[in-house]
Amino acid sequence: MYAIIETGGKQYRAEPGVVLQVESLTGDVGTVIELPDVRSIHNDSGAIFGHPKIEHAAVKAEILRHGRTRTIRVFKKKRRKNYRRTKGHRQGFTQIRIAEIVNPS
Repeated sequence: MYAIIETGGKQYRAEPGVVLQVESLTGDVGTVIELPDVRSIHNDSGAIFGHPKIEHAAVKAEILRHGRTRTIRVFKKKRRKNYRRTKGHRQGFTQIRIAEIVNPS
């Protein structure tokens, strides 16, 4: 059984026991959070699709850690103008472990 969830503007395939790295979520390490934006649920009896999400369905996950990704360099240049700027960016993330999928039916 798995579900397609949306968090942080991206979609993920969530199965019980799988560890995912998603965009930053609020909450302390060790707490169980509920992700309500479930797009579809697939199990042995078939698939349920939402329009755009399934009502009363949720995915429960445990927060494992918070962190930041590698540095991405942002370089700007205008030729013949002696204009050069270098900046960096580190995106924050939250690592979660999927505990269960709450199916409304």
